[in-house]
Amino acid sequence: MKHYELAVKFYKQKGPRHDKSLWAIRQKRDKAIKEVKEWEELRNKASGIKDYVIENLHSLVDEFIKNAENAGIEVVFAKNAKEHNETVLRYLKEINAKKVVKSKSMLTEECGLNVYLHDNGIEVIDTDLGERIVQLRGEKPSHIVLPAIHTTKEDVAEILNETNTDPTYLTHKMRALLRKEFLSADAGLSGANFLVADKGWAVVCTNEGNADLGAVLPPLHIISVGIEKIVPNMKDLGVFLRMLARNATGQKITTYTSIFGKKDNGKRVIILVDNGRFERLKSQFKETLKCIRCSACLTTCPVFRRSGGHSYRYVIPGPIGSLLAPLTDKEEYSDLPFACTLCGSCETVCPVKIPFTKQLVNMRHYVKSMDNEQWSMENAGMKLAEKAMHSPKMFKLFSTILRLTPKPLLESVAKEWSRYKALPAIPKERFIK
Repeated sequence: MKHYELAVKFYKQKGPRHDKSLWAIRQKRDKAIKEVKEWEELRNKASGIKDYVIENLHSLVDEFIKNAENAGIEVVFAKNAKEHNETVLRYLKEINAKKVVKSKSMLTEECGLNVYLHDNGIEVIDTDLGERIVQLRGEKPSHIVLPAIHTTKEDVAEILNETNTDPTYLTHKMRALLRKEFLSADAGLSGANFLVADKGWAVVCTNEGNADLGAVLPPLHIISVGIEKIVPNMKDLGVFLRMLARNATGQKITTYTSIFGKKDNGKRVIILVDNGRFERLKSQFKETLKCIRCSACLTTCPVFRRSGGHSYRYVIPGPIGSLLAPLTDKEEYSDLPFACTLCGSCETVCPVKIPFTKQLVNMRHYVKSMDNEQWSMENAGMKLAEKAMHSPKMFKLFSTILRLTPKPLLESVAKEWSRYKALPAIPKERFIK
């Protein structure tokens, strides 16, 4: 099923509530940002830092690896998802791990790590509250910061076999269950929000402290992170820490901001993952590498708010996902760049100033370059319309034909459009006499 079909189904079930919940977060975000008078200066600074990272990514990766190893951390470079998953499994097998606790990591979702480890006999317990909820429901996260935003308190009570639907009660119940998992886990897995090149450190920002427990209690801590998460130094890190939580949830800062170096009571491994990122540096979509996964573009997007994350069918939904998904599978996700009104709200809230509108238009051209019947028919129609616009005689002819054509026939010809959108009424008179 394509986006528009899944979106219609979702909206009928949960659309208005989902829209209202996310818009409340957007308003909270706006209020938090108004407290920072120099917000636009921070955006310019953050964008400039990310531009520098993109232009110097190879050397920054080398610098990070050198400094991390000097700091006592093992670093492995993985070219793709397969190498990443095999590397994680190798380290887990070295300690005969049977169960691991994992904090939120979109990179491991991108690589399909949970399924891979399960198929190899290792139990993975997601410890982020929202991630655990969707894991128990057998679902994928629907939002990169609020993975269970599509669920209700009744949904959560059901998976816990509870009749009490009080959110505080359910949170405490889940917390008690997860504590037992932390104490019995053989290893901890996590992602990272940032990597500091000149120190060799990994930085993880959470509100629940689950990443810290997974990093400290088990004897092995594996951090899986994309190479684009590198920042040059601690001063640059400070810029992003001021922006991340405000843009994501409207907080001044996340509850926990942890910097990981050498692990005192065991081994810490950082797996740097390429998975197409170096190749993307050469493309017109390299600015997507600036993304810090704050999720502001999702929360503000009128399409995402009403259609839900699962309608995108990709690990990262929303505007940024509509750019990333077609780069992984051009045919499967060719509809996503069109699941957009080009309103520019995502571009307005982006802390690193990704030019979403331009990039989404470019992505539409990119996916339309496919040689298939659907796009060939559309291109033919657009070329015909272009010729009509350049010829008054042809324009008059087509406008006359349109006015005389029965509406049911027009809807039949334009069935992909008219299925979910009303065809505009044909004017009774031409504006060209």
